[in-house]
Amino acid sequence: MALVSVFLEIFRRPTIVEVLASSSSPPTSSSLYFASMPSLNSLKFQLPSCVSWGSEDGIQENALAEPAMVNSDSGSSRPANEIASIVNGNDLEHLCRIVEEKDGGPAWIKMMDRSTQTMGYQAWRRDPETGPPQYRSRTVFEDASPELVRDFFWDDEFRMKWDDMLIHASILEECPTTGAMVVQWVRKFPFFCSDREYLIGRRIWQSGQAYYCVTKGIPYPSVPRRSKPRRVDLYYSSWCIRPVESRRGDGLMTSCEVLLFHHEDMGIPWELAKLGVRQGMWGAVKKIEPGLRKYQKARASGEPFSRCAHLAHINTKVSADYLKTIENDCQDSSVVEEHNNTLEKQEGKSIPKLLVIGGAVLLACSLDQGLLTKAVIFGVARRFAKIGRRL
Repeated sequence: MALVSVFLEIFRRPTIVEVLASSSSPPTSSSLYFASMPSLNSLKFQLPSCVSWGSEDGIQENALAEPAMVNSDSGSSRPANEIASIVNGNDLEHLCRIVEEKDGGPAWIKMMDRSTQTMGYQAWRRDPETGPPQYRSRTVFEDASPELVRDFFWDDEFRMKWDDMLIHASILEECPTTGAMVVQWVRKFPFFCSDREYLIGRRIWQSGQAYYCVTKGIPYPSVPRRSKPRRVDLYYSSWCIRPVESRRGDGLMTSCEVLLFHHEDMGIPWELAKLGVRQGMWGAVKKIEPGLRKYQKARASGEPFSRCAHLAHINTKVSADYLKTIENDCQDSSVVEEHNNTLEKQEGKSIPKLLVIGGAVLLACSLDQGLLTKAVIFGVARRFAKIGRRL
């Protein structure tokens, strides 16, 4: 959901030059800070190998030239039960445990609590001993059914209309009995990184009006690995979607709660990614609800289902008693809150000084002007500078 696009959302086309050029105010300490920093050309030989630079005219070699599109070429001869086993009962059990915060993992650190008139959003993060940071979010949409929200997040064809990072999506295999799918995504990354390819297995379980939607990266040898777009192997993004009482206090279950759990290894330094996510999270989240409301109107007008949305209606039914047995057979994982300043200190401890300088340049040069104001752009740079002085 939101966290899938948050880090990508803040790394957009460079706008800092436009900001500086259009500013009529005297140079600030922040602008002087940037003016004295090394050029991007000098930094590109020093930054980590995850940063893939294009040619001088901005065109990357072997870049995907296909237009944004959704294919449905699921002509696989593999038996349906083999497709369904790609995402299986073990994945459901894992999702149930993290939904109930009983997976035995590290404590969750609260990052954000924001709301609009028709949407509420909370987010947490935790850092496992190995692997990338993990994110948990709770979004509540007013006047939306679980079935509508389930279809919305599963519908790749409609996603292309509101998620401008998704430039290619296709169904490689599907199971008509369970609705399980193997899909291929290509997501657009900013100018200094190559695009990313995802091979994803996904499936939905239903218990009453609650839907457990699992999506995860899978090995898929039949699609050859290419240098570009770069394949993301470690990917997990799963939801629990269920009805909740409206914030209006009328006692009606007319709102929909979405609990999202997400982590992936995009090949970007994790400490830098954590700072980026915190800066761009709310701006990216706010862009989801307009897409949902457009989808709601399209469905109300009788617009036909896409293939992905049709498969979202084919679910594996499980009983509430079965889910309770899973929840009871696991350990607690507490949720804790920490002040933002403490988070910043923790995140700055292990960032090399070179990454601080490079990260400030990359963030400032690629933050989307429509998402974050000039003040926030310079605020990010100041935070990197403060971290650098402490190293």
